[in-house]
Amino acid sequence: MASKNDPFQFQEFDEAGDLLEANRDATTISIDDEDVKPQKQSTATGFSSEADTEDPLANDDQAELLSGQKKSPSFWSFEYYQRFFDIETHHVKERIIGSMMPWPRKNFINVYLRRNPDLYGPFWICTTLVFATAISGNISSFLAHKGKRDYKYTPEFRKVTIAATIIFSYAWLVPLAVWGFLLWRNNKMVNLVSYAFMEIVCVYGYSLSIYIPAVVLWILPFNWLSWCTIVVALCLSGSVLVLTFWPAVRDDHPRVMIAFLSVIVLLNILLAVGCKTYFFTIPGNKTVTPTNSTT
Repeated sequence: MASKNDPFQFQEFDEAGDLLEANRDATTISIDDEDVKPQKQSTATGFSSEADTEDPLANDDQAELLSGQKKSPSFWSFEYYQRFFDIETHHVKERIIGSMMPWPRKNFINVYLRRNPDLYGPFWICTTLVFATAISGNISSFLAHKGKRDYKYTPEFRKVTIAATIIFSYAWLVPLAVWGFLLWRNNKMVNLVSYAFMEIVCVYGYSLSIYIPAVVLWILPFNWLSWCTIVVALCLSGSVLVLTFWPAVRDDHPRVMIAFLSVIVLLNILLAVGCKTYFFTIPGNKTVTPTNSTT
């Protein structure tokens, strides 16, 4: 047993009790109370230590999110175009199928885009069409001259450059002109349907998807089959464009409406017929008539 005079045993101090009896309004602090924390003391400059560790940029982002005024990225920045490539695969498939199977009173932008255009599908469709046109044109030329003794096959890589220039110019410059025209008509008229530039680019990009299988069929040495596929591709691609832009000019003047839709169809025809004529027309062999030389 521990002795009563153990010096290490906790003892009550009577002076503390006397002091409390003398001043009952005094504040006491218990050592066992873990919730009591000392107050933060301000530094000499008047700023707290917690304020020094906080990130001011994080506070700005939180304030923008709470106020709903998050700044959108600039048109010239990479972040602006990054969202146009964030799309699911099944959405791309639906838009490709929708561009190949147009239906009356079915607007491609309202049904498939839903104010969420993408550049992923149009970019790869145009790129695939470029290589399909150039490669199919080389194969068609090879098959047409196959079996001739004086023919030596040389791949024409310049066709890739020419096809890329034609197709990407059509997929970007024509939508730019259409967007500028619709913007001009919206300033002239009231209650006209307006489309964003990226939506128009998306429509034109997906409308070219029907030409990929058509170009592959142009390899076959049947001229009637090539022109039949051109007519089918023109009807499907042109229908998508006309049904999409019809609501935008429906309430405009009849002459303006007819001229606008006619130009859209005409440019589509020029693209298809021009590619068929340039890349798949085999030049005829020139017959040289020998001349008798007199000695």
